[in-house]
Amino acid sequence: MAYREFDSHQLSRRSLLRGGAMIGAGAAFAGLPGAGLSARPAAQHGQWPAVAAMVDKYVGERKVANMAATLGWGQRDPLVIAKGTLAIGQAATAGIDSLYRIYSMTKPITGMAAMMLIDDGKLGLDQPLAEILPAFADMQVQRTYDGSVTDLVPAVRPITIRQVLTHTAGLGYNIVQKGPISKLYVERGIVPGQVSRIPVPGLGRAEAVRGLDNFADRLAQVPLVLQPGSKWSYSVGLDLMGRVIEVASGMSFEAFLRERLFEPAGMTSTFFRVPQSEVGRFTTNYGIVASVPVPIDPARASIYLDEPSFPYGGAGLVSSPRDYDRFLRMLLGYGMLDGKRIMGELAVRVGTSDLLPETAITKGTWIEGQGFGAGGRVTDGSYGWGGAAGTVAFVNYDANLRAAMFTQYMPSEAYPIHAGFPAAVAKDLAMMQGA
Repeated sequence: MAYREFDSHQLSRRSLLRGGAMIGAGAAFAGLPGAGLSARPAAQHGQWPAVAAMVDKYVGERKVANMAATLGWGQRDPLVIAKGTLAIGQAATAGIDSLYRIYSMTKPITGMAAMMLIDDGKLGLDQPLAEILPAFADMQVQRTYDGSVTDLVPAVRPITIRQVLTHTAGLGYNIVQKGPISKLYVERGIVPGQVSRIPVPGLGRAEAVRGLDNFADRLAQVPLVLQPGSKWSYSVGLDLMGRVIEVASGMSFEAFLRERLFEPAGMTSTFFRVPQSEVGRFTTNYGIVASVPVPIDPARASIYLDEPSFPYGGAGLVSSPRDYDRFLRMLLGYGMLDGKRIMGELAVRVGTSDLLPETAITKGTWIEGQGFGAGGRVTDGSYGWGGAAGTVAFVNYDANLRAAMFTQYMPSEAYPIHAGFPAAVAKDLAMMQGA
């Protein structure tokens, strides 16, 4: 299909990235029947028939190029259910070491990095953000949500670290907001996300400001869309947290992640920029147009081979199923991995608990009736999140289980994978419990 055949109403920056945010936020973790399940290893795909059937269906019907699921009990090695190739029509098969754009599944990683600094005593959960970034001291707020950017009122309370971690700081998101505030975000380069080098009609080329420091400074100059602490609203908060981490730690955000998390946890395949040496295991990302997957970010010409404007703490990482499983395994071990402590136990317990401010409402939002921790949803013993290109991952403490699904397509609402994968896991867990 030629690029001129793309329907710009189907493919746009907003629909591609916002779709992942919406469905990722709505992943159906609720109802996972974990209580009473023993932590026993699953040795065969037959023990996860619903998950295996989901993988077979999507790849077999050529809805996606590949799918790779990892499922693990406690600290045991994961079971991998994978099918398909790195790109449609290619021979190289996808598996646990393939590289996927995880988009918003970056947020829990950034959230846990912040929890490390809280555990270190270098940040406080309810510390005012302005103590770290003074530019956020006297914020103005839109009088009308998504309305005028000049009809403003003062913030009634300071923004806190808790609020930034839980999308309750009143910050906006160019992939969520509409009207003048969305345009202002784009004009100021407050656009922490990328899709393709290719000029896809309808996608646009919103250029991000270069440098986390400049990103934070410009963000402080635009109005908040809501009063701090008043309501859950998906935001650039975890991208801003990258700058908070830099100032609090005295290290670059990327170096902090590498030295404090990726290297100690053995996450050797997680990058903001994919090295040229690793392109051979990088997947292609697809746009779904009229139910047909069309390549919008081919691996060998990917925008992820370029240096990003800054490390996007909310949506910037590429990772492998093996690496992300190690991150989940560390969370499930309350900070322990392979007998080594990566995070403090209390930091993990707090970060994966409901941290929503008492003043914040969730009614009418993507997490209505549920909780939110450091960068991820909290509900019924689970903590996790999804990404804009069809990835989803969570730990369930009641079942002592970790689970993740990886594929590459946009917008994520084109297929019900974000809700379907947890539902398939729940179905298989129910079967095990019944047996």
